[in-house]
Amino acid sequence: MKKILLTSTGFENGNIKNKFLELLDVDVRDVKILFVTTAANDPGAVRILSKCLDDLTACNIPDGNIMVYDMHKGMSVEELSHYDAIYVCGGSTDYLAARIEEVGMVSVIDKYVDNGGIYIGVSAGSICASGSEYRNGLNFIKNKLNVHCDRGTLNGLMNDKDEIFLTDNQAIYINGEENVIFE
Repeated sequence: MKKILLTSTGFENGNIKNKFLELLDVDVRDVKILFVTTAANDPGAVRILSKCLDDLTACNIPDGNIMVYDMHKGMSVEELSHYDAIYVCGGSTDYLAARIEEVGMVSVIDKYVDNGGIYIGVSAGSICASGSEYRNGLNFIKNKLNVHCDRGTLNGLMNDKDEIFLTDNQAIYINGEENVIFE
């Protein structure tokens, strides 16, 4: 059962944080997170990393349970399965998509999510989850996805055809067959 949360700005909206907590199968103090910083390859994006990290610690996830990963080498499905969630930060979508493909993580992340692992995307990490924008995107959603929009797509059930626009307060929540846009 797929468990996916796609956002523009992480858990800035408390409702998004609560949806993340709903996806967890373990006590939050025991959650292991793979924190992917790959897309943050310019000063502006690097500045945002601490905010993304604060999202996780505000959920009471201990620092020792968060592993920083820059995706400069591949990881097996078995290695990734030691983590309850993969949190993919924002920055350069093109760079992130190229790294995901280059180190062979497309199929690894796909199998991880198919086996119940949680994928959390923030900005570029969310756009890479779309299969329409990048030929080797993660393809979790078929829609073209736009983030940091002034006007968002209406909240509610989503289809797999329409282009999606997320404001900084909206997210896409996928839990098995439930696919919704909410804020």
